[in-house]
Amino acid sequence: MGTKKQIRIGLIGYGFMGRTHSNAYKRMGDFFPELEYRPVLKAVCARNKERLKAFAEQWGYESFETDWKTLIARDDIDAVDICTPNNMHAQIAIAAAEAGKMVLCEKPLARTVAEAQPMVAAVEKAGVNNTVWYNYRRIPAVTLAKQLIDAGKLGKIFHYRANFLQDWTIS
Repeated sequence: MGTKKQIRIGLIGYGFMGRTHSNAYKRMGDFFPELEYRPVLKAVCARNKERLKAFAEQWGYESFETDWKTLIARDDIDAVDICTPNNMHAQIAIAAAEAGKMVLCEKPLARTVAEAQPMVAAVEKAGVNNTVWYNYRRIPAVTLAKQLIDAGKLGKIFHYRANFLQDWTIS
């Protein structure tokens, strides 16, 4: 792990997805030991300072900020991970791109196409790496399905339908 390049993460938002992303960063080396990069939990940002401090300590973030603009302005942040409510994605993503940071945005990217277009323009203009998190994109079943399709083993695909069976969102 010592020879791996660091990607210094600045996480904005510490709700369910903030916890999920933090866990993924911490476990990445366990699942993908061949990667040449290693995430470093540099800073987390949210408004409630007491809960934020507890979150930072629990997940091993080196520091915390209560203003996302301050986090983005930091020189020790390479990637801004946006785990905020959907209505905040655009403003943060655009500011992060303009600051030259990688933009990692939780889905949905934006609430409308009109809101998403300036986000795309900002990352393209800045030339920064970016992604929209689709957590199930890399699970083994989806990867296997893609491999089978790419290999032509299923023939020509005309229709696809899937169900996501998870009940915790109902309650």
